[in-house]
Amino acid sequence: MICIVLLVYQEAENLKWMLPQILENIKKTDEDFNILVVDSEKSKDNSNEVCRQFQVRYVQQEYPGFGGAYRTAIQCASGDSLLILDSDGQHSPQDIPKLVDTYAHGEYDIVIGSRYVKGGNTNENIVSIVMSRILNYIFRMCLGIKAYDISTNFRIYNLKQLKQCDLECINFDILQEILLKMKLNNPGLKIGEVPIALNHRAYGESKRRWLPFIMSYGASLLKLTGLRIKYGKR
Repeated sequence: MICIVLLVYQEAENLKWMLPQILENIKKTDEDFNILVVDSEKSKDNSNEVCRQFQVRYVQQEYPGFGGAYRTAIQCASGDSLLILDSDGQHSPQDIPKLVDTYAHGEYDIVIGSRYVKGGNTNENIVSIVMSRILNYIFRMCLGIKAYDISTNFRIYNLKQLKQCDLECINFDILQEILLKMKLNNPGLKIGEVPIALNHRAYGESKRRWLPFIMSYGASLLKLTGLRIKYGKR
């Protein structure tokens, strides 16, 4: 059973087209699934009504920030694996079968939809691309994660291993924290990557702000690197 997760904040318009696309594409895999939408308590749109229309489980996050929404999703998720993608249309639901099929082979504990492997692409602006490349390289080297794109949120995880992680990050740096802590818990962790294209948002504006984003990542890098050193390089 795959639990498909969307983290949302004022994304009702995107949900109206994303949910049908997700349903259409996950059914191509013949896998059993359920869908979980985690909404910010600050949302003032009708995301809950859209979820009700599509008979999708809707919960409000219990902890602050993007990391808090992620932790709420992990806590509420049920099944054998958790597949998560952005709810703003930047990740195409058409790539879902590719991730699911690669994971289903049983070779990997995590499969990442990657912009930076052969066949991958991104429509981000040049500043975002440069910043992303730099951050990915630094985190990859410092944390010893064997993957090219460790800042994307299009992933499928072994849910049992994911639930064993004691996660603390409250911002987007939870994406790197998960990879490190899953690796610390399972030194033989295997990560696969499949190429995806990162699209423009369908509706609305990005919630990411560069200054707090960079400051959070800097603090997180020091903390996670210290964690890796403390428990030994693996």
